[in-house]
Amino acid sequence: MIETNRRMSKKKTITMFLGLVIVSIALNIIGTKISQWLGTPFYIDNIGTILAAAVGGYLPCVTVGFFYNIIMGISQPDTTYYCFISVLIAASASYFARNGWLKKFPNVFAAILTFAAFGGGLGCFLTWLLGGFSSFSDFGTSISASTGMNIFVSDFIATMLIDIGDKAIVTFIAVGIWLILPKRFLNTYNIFIKEISFKRSKGITRGRLSLRTKALLVVGIATTMVATAAGGVSILQYHFYTIKEYIDQGNSVTEMMQQSVEPNMVNEFITKGKKSETYRDTCRVFNNIRKSSREISYIYIYKIDKSGCTVVLDIDTEDLKADAPGDKLSLDDFMKAHIDEFEAGKEIETTITNDSYGWLLTVYKPINDHNGKNLCYVAVDLSMQKLFSEETMFLTRIISMFLGFLTLIMVFALWITEHYITEPINQIASTTNSFDYDSPESREKTVKRIKELDIHTGDEIENLYNVISQNAVETVGYIEDIEKKGQQITKLQRGLIIVLADLVESRDKCTGDHVRKTAAYTEIIMKQMKKEGIYTDILTDEYIEDVVNSAPLHDIGKIQVPDALLNKPGKLTDEEFKMMQSHTTAGGEIIQKAIKEVDEDSGYLNEAKNLANFHHEKWNGKGYPLGLSGEEIPLSARVMAVADVFDALVSRRSYKEPFPIEKAIDIIRNEAGEHFDANVVKAFLDAEDEIRRVAEMNMSE
Repeated sequence: MIETNRRMSKKKTITMFLGLVIVSIALNIIGTKISQWLGTPFYIDNIGTILAAAVGGYLPCVTVGFFYNIIMGISQPDTTYYCFISVLIAASASYFARNGWLKKFPNVFAAILTFAAFGGGLGCFLTWLLGGFSSFSDFGTSISASTGMNIFVSDFIATMLIDIGDKAIVTFIAVGIWLILPKRFLNTYNIFIKEISFKRSKGITRGRLSLRTKALLVVGIATTMVATAAGGVSILQYHFYTIKEYIDQGNSVTEMMQQSVEPNMVNEFITKGKKSETYRDTCRVFNNIRKSSREISYIYIYKIDKSGCTVVLDIDTEDLKADAPGDKLSLDDFMKAHIDEFEAGKEIETTITNDSYGWLLTVYKPINDHNGKNLCYVAVDLSMQKLFSEETMFLTRIISMFLGFLTLIMVFALWITEHYITEPINQIASTTNSFDYDSPESREKTVKRIKELDIHTGDEIENLYNVISQNAVETVGYIEDIEKKGQQITKLQRGLIIVLADLVESRDKCTGDHVRKTAAYTEIIMKQMKKEGIYTDILTDEYIEDVVNSAPLHDIGKIQVPDALLNKPGKLTDEEFKMMQSHTTAGGEIIQKAIKEVDEDSGYLNEAKNLANFHHEKWNGKGYPLGLSGEEIPLSARVMAVADVFDALVSRRSYKEPFPIEKAIDIIRNEAGEHFDANVVKAFLDAEDEIRRVAEMNMSE
């Protein structure tokens, strides 16, 4: 029963759609007929298109715009070629209606100017192409005559002025009808728009192209390829057929020229020229032949041999004075290539050239004497310019029809894709993109949101939804289990680090809580640097956590230093100091072994290695073990250098008493840029209150 109601709802939707389209097309036709009856210069043919846009959105108005021109093309064929312009007006009208422009001033005038730009501006250009690059507007001709303006510019201005008036009339009529329609009726079509019109994607599309865009590309490319192939074949057929017509015309003209020339008069024409009455009579005949067709540019008679081209007869034209009989001309490339045929008096193939004389098709016919000996050739040059304009007109018609049809197909494809594919997928994507597994509460909300979608499309999309929904439930369970185990492992790991550090520390009777204090200082310094925007490309929360967790291991190498040396009360000898220095490389080697055993890129172990190896390096390059300088030293080690020295200064050692905090801070300040990174020292000094708190707390303990 529910499925039956759904089918009934779809049938009602289709009926409403067709009803709106039919009524809107009828309004366009009525407006056109009234305008013709009144004899106005306006077309009044977009009332229904704009009304359909306001009431029903993109799909019905584009359908109206396309099929109105197709229907009108039955009685007025040229109207068909303007369907693309009607489709553009329809699409823009829908955009303006949906954004409230048609009900607001001065936005409505911007909409009218846009409609006029399509109908008048683009329409003028299209009409000019369809008319063979000739003027088509009496109003435009009048403007050109009175102002001396270029004829196309005059046509454009005239068409725009008329079309602004036309689009103002149809817009106000359409909006007037829209405003007086009952709200109940419009509310019905609001639901209709939601069901079948184009909706903005709400989901998150991964990648550069959305599924909807890819579908449109497939449809657009496929349609374009088919149309291009069909159009290309049509153009070629048209071109070859027209060339054949030109050749046939050239053959007819040269045959008439042959019949007009007596072979025994050729020598007389060359020697006497215009003094010969027969020459003058022949010129009159040739002139009449030339004027019989606009395509005939030049007609002439040449005697052609290897010595050159001798003028037998030539006809003056409006733009070129004829050569005199008997004049000797050089052979052109075509004549040179076919000189043997010319001398033998054979039939010469038709040639097409494009040079300073224009784009010409030339036909030659031989004149032979009674013995078959060639005397000369009659020739006609036919202008191919008309072919260019005709092919342009033909191509314009094909492109205009195709663009209108392509837009209609794309609109329908967009609706189908949006309604049946992308909207359900976007709902899933939008929900899954907002999944949050950070806390038990957020995980519970995540599962609830995916279940609330309740997608039932009866196809692969529903299968995808069911899989994602099930995976969300299972993922939450896995995350909770992993989170518990992760917390246990983290606690165990940190505990082991502290135990190991304490084990090393307990061998040095003077260091006390050195590893814990230096870890606290490094955390304070790094957080202060991040707060001040220093080294923010490195100081992520994860990086800071890794350094703080690994800080207790910075002196792990001391495990290889003898107890007696660690606890010696006096000054170390050079050999003893060198042995003490070895704790840096020893620490690095110990942690490298740990990294190798873990066989994983561990952030905190890598930083532990950096700390152990390089916390005694100096900014000026005079530290150990490698003598690194500046930013060659890892940032974590540069921070630890400050923390380590400060704690050593304020702590009691077997060979010294603790320094006052003020003096220790002064020493750190004075060593900025020499021993320490100045940026690290700045953060240390800026966080002095926190540093003092940690130092004083440990002193009291």
